[in-house]
Amino acid sequence: MNQARSELAAACERVLDEAQKVVVGQRKALESMLIALLAQGHALLEGVPGTAKTLMVRALSSSLGLGSGRIQFTPDLMPSDIVGTHVFDLAQNAFHLRKGPIFTELLLADEINRAPAKTQSALLEAMQERQVSIDGSVQPLPEAFTVFATQNPVDHEGTYPLPEAELDRFLFKIRIDYPSPDEEDEILRRASASVTSVDPRVAGVREALTRDELLALRALAADVRVDEAVRRYARDLVRSTRLSPQILRGAGPRAGVHLLVAARWAALLAGRSFATPDDVQRVLPDVLGHRLTLSTEAELDGLDPSDVLRSLSASVPVPR
Repeated sequence: MNQARSELAAACERVLDEAQKVVVGQRKALESMLIALLAQGHALLEGVPGTAKTLMVRALSSSLGLGSGRIQFTPDLMPSDIVGTHVFDLAQNAFHLRKGPIFTELLLADEINRAPAKTQSALLEAMQERQVSIDGSVQPLPEAFTVFATQNPVDHEGTYPLPEAELDRFLFKIRIDYPSPDEEDEILRRASASVTSVDPRVAGVREALTRDELLALRALAADVRVDEAVRRYARDLVRSTRLSPQILRGAGPRAGVHLLVAARWAALLAGRSFATPDDVQRVLPDVLGHRLTLSTEAELDGLDPSDVLRSLSASVPVPR
């Protein structure tokens, strides 16, 4: 078992190293995306345009040997444009299913908040049950199906807020920050070698982990020990969001489940057979940030969920 954990940690390092052949920096974000994939979760990537959100998904799919697809969400997009529909074949005098772009392994839902709630809801069943219902028939999705959705945090014109039920389906909301000065220098150095403005291709990214290996590794999380003290710590963190005067609506029970699932995988990626409070802290902002509704006073004070979570986590005793 120790060898399997070591092999997992080494394999994940290879995956991240391959992805970073084309993605400069963003190591923590790539690691969170990998945890979401391993944990059979989904991730919402939030960052301004040009911060490599699309490139990270493409690089990760190449380093894992998984198929990927992209849906550009727009106000006129219909649910059938995502899941597909039955069309009539004149030659065969019968209806047949024309599958939509959701039938892939890594799905990039680009600018998801550009589409109205009716269209966004087409993803709910897929994200929760990894299947879609089309004209009354249920169609399974690939076992590795994972949604990486993106949204711009500053451009609100022509956008629709994601419903709480949909936000709660995302294991992580990952904030993609601007690169550091050194990282931006490296981006510009690479760009200076190109004569076009097109994003670098991912052809140089090699497959570091096969689909079968990825699916087999998912079973390892069941053997990661989570002590009672760590479970109570996660529970107390989640419950603290419901008691804070700075939060209008706190995290629900699913948030606690997701917090422990993500902490298990953080432990595995570190090569350990047990989760620690540090693992819980590592994934806390990504798991809880998008599940909180701040009070008007907190928003007027210029706070965001990460600020409030830092304050709350400092007030919850850490088990020793």
